[in-house]
Amino acid sequence: MAKKYEISADQVEELERARKKNKDKNVDKRLKALLMRAEGRRNEEIGAICEFHPTHVSLLVSTYSNRGLSAIVENHYGGNHRNMSYAEEEALLEPFKQAAQSGQIVEVGAIKEAYEKAIGKSLENTHGQIYYVLQRHGWRKVMPRSKHPNKASEEDIESSKKLTKPSEMRWQILQVEMFD
Repeated sequence: MAKKYEISADQVEELERARKKNKDKNVDKRLKALLMRAEGRRNEEIGAICEFHPTHVSLLVSTYSNRGLSAIVENHYGGNHRNMSYAEEEALLEPFKQAAQSGQIVEVGAIKEAYEKAIGKSLENTHGQIYYVLQRHGWRKVMPRSKHPNKASEEDIESSKKLTKPSEMRWQILQVEMFD
């Protein structure tokens, strides 16, 4: 049989104080649902009023009873799941930055090895994490301008410019006459 959670009068006061201090509308909906449950309303009623599924209302009551008010009020979603802080990353990249400024070619593989050694684990399945680190610190990939392998020589290009069609020549002459 399912466990029935009871919300005491002290807990109701705690919920009301938290609701007065609160400024987040999602947290307010959760606290309101808990207060309605303390009044004796059913999960279906509370769900209709607060726009929750009845099962979610039951889960809220269970979470509050087992883990307390902080489980309902606080944000449990963290950000910045990086392995190092910005300053630590900057310190790690400093020798590579000095090498790049002195004219040496810096390869990502060497930076990745140093990063893996610093964090103590492999970045094998991270889908380009090292590139995100480099982008965060203002690095960019510099490549030479691409050149087609079958490109004609400069002499061929110049000679083909001289061999223009008469219709194209007339257009060029007309164009020059119009603007003179």
